[in-house]
Amino acid sequence: MPLRVRGDFMQRRSAVVDLGSNSVRLVVFEGASRNPMPIFNEKAVLRLGRGLTETGRLNDDGVAMAQGVVSRFYAIARAMQADPFEILATAAVRDAANGPAFVDMLRSSMPGVSIRILSGEEEADHSAIGVMCGIPGASGLVADVGGGSLELINLAADGRHHATTLPLGMIRLADRAGGDLEKARMLADADIDGVKWLSGMQGGTLYLVGGAFRALARLHIARTQYPLNIVHYYTLDTQEAREMTGWLQNSSRRSLERLPGAPRKRLDDIPFAATVLRRLMRKVMPEKVVFCVDGLREGWYMLNVASEQLAQDPMDIVARTMCERFGRSNTLPAVLLNWTQGVLPQESETACRLRHIACYLSDIGSHDHPEYRAEQTYWRVLRVQGAGFDHQARAWLALALAMRYAADANMPCLATSRQLLSDGQWKEAMALGLALRLAYSLSGGAESLLEGTTLAWQDGELVLTLTSARVAVKGESVRRGLERLGQALGAPTRFALDLAH
Repeated sequence: MPLRVRGDFMQRRSAVVDLGSNSVRLVVFEGASRNPMPIFNEKAVLRLGRGLTETGRLNDDGVAMAQGVVSRFYAIARAMQADPFEILATAAVRDAANGPAFVDMLRSSMPGVSIRILSGEEEADHSAIGVMCGIPGASGLVADVGGGSLELINLAADGRHHATTLPLGMIRLADRAGGDLEKARMLADADIDGVKWLSGMQGGTLYLVGGAFRALARLHIARTQYPLNIVHYYTLDTQEAREMTGWLQNSSRRSLERLPGAPRKRLDDIPFAATVLRRLMRKVMPEKVVFCVDGLREGWYMLNVASEQLAQDPMDIVARTMCERFGRSNTLPAVLLNWTQGVLPQESETACRLRHIACYLSDIGSHDHPEYRAEQTYWRVLRVQGAGFDHQARAWLALALAMRYAADANMPCLATSRQLLSDGQWKEAMALGLALRLAYSLSGGAESLLEGTTLAWQDGELVLTLTSARVAVKGESVRRGLERLGQALGAPTRFALDLAH
């Protein structure tokens, strides 16, 4: 299997072509880890599914373009030594009368390349696994919209159930409705109402996958001036999502074009995507809607490249990888995790998990310029590439790590955390960051100096206990650090000496 040498280790590459009804995309992944790492990502719009409803055949212009585009993608994947490499064809090719002939044409120019026409159920299953990749512990209804179809699947703790495909992709729905939005609404209602198992999905989480749904999120982020321009894990409650779909159904293309970062190539699809989402929400009445950028391609990756890693915690993998790459010690984080245990009063399960991640990220700014260390670390964590980080986790961890590097709580760059976190979450992250800073002041990052010290609550006071062998580390910076931590926690602090050691 082809491997790439970098430094003293080797990285595997894999690639998949997603041949959809609207576009075709090549993604090349590096490595075989829990977090898919795309190093090449290119899309071409073919509109293979345009006119399929009327003719029953793939669009002639799209077919004419396809061979050149796919051959180019194949050449790139081969030059990058990607293995496995596979082409996945979805709704348009699956449903078109000339779909098999089209695949034969591609095979003739790329002998030996795997080209699979996915069934609707397989497409839904790949998308569900992609959601599991991007959102660990996801449970609810997955809806993946493409150009030719809408895939629905029940993602539950005991597996994936009821995979269903509907002809509600953006190109196909527009064709079926003749461009009439009211007719599109009636078609969507009829198709969705025909899926009987959806009646049992009410009140849960609705996960949205696919380019047209992502475009809805991008427009809403721009309109509301949401402080984090990341679609993955963007979450709306039912009322917010309903308001969003109504706004998008009634907005002119010109008004949407004025929004910063508007996805211009998707704007014609927006009213139809909003209609499908609104009708689906009417049926299942979700508690919340969560956008997921991981779908079919990431599902393919997890199935074919990294299936053994799916059960791992992706946040933990990212934190450990960054620790190895940017930090000074791979073993100090475990000591920090034990040293900070119990510092946060009434620590929740979520805060405990974030504290674990923060300990591994706590030294990633060690090689940055000291004048910019706090800010640089804040942005690096807030915008980290990796699955599993919801927006509150990003904001919490970024704030904690900025405080570890002595950020001023009023720094303008911390505004994103201020907007995304509750007062309680803000105080927790601040306190942990100050506790980590105190630990590094005590030890300079050396485990031997931190061992023999403890930080614990005693009768309402936060007490830093030093053994006789560690009294030397009690300097002015340590005193100030303990006081600041106490102020953040609203508690008195003091030093204690353990003479028994």
